[in-house]
Amino acid sequence: MEFRQIIETVGQLVDFAGVAVMVVGALVSLPLAMRGHQPRKLPPAAPKLSFYRSYRQLLGRSILLGLELLVAADIIRTVAVTPTFVSVGVLAVIVLIRTFLSFSLELEITGRWPWQKDASPARSDSAATAG
Repeated sequence: MEFRQIIETVGQLVDFAGVAVMVVGALVSLPLAMRGHQPRKLPPAAPKLSFYRSYRQLLGRSILLGLELLVAADIIRTVAVTPTFVSVGVLAVIVLIRTFLSFSLELEITGRWPWQKDASPARSDSAATAG
């Protein structure tokens, strides 16, 4: 088997893993949300999430992970198999779109941008004891 075929196969496997993560995540998120799954990072005084909100957060996390795998597959195939200016340009557009989707999903799930720090009390307490 040639190097190109191996890389193409690896790219397809990572593509499949990305789609599988999204599908399995959607299927697993439903019963978890029905059971009343609540995120661990909720402040103690915060109201419990509704079924809809819980399902959206769980599903969003699955989609985020799947998107990361799909971007990785595109990078593997483009850089290792066909590194032309056109294919790299197409990859750049795909990565931009998927990055925008990832940021939007992260904002929807956590209520803050990915580069914003977590303002939870537990994290600030551990930082104060470490320093």
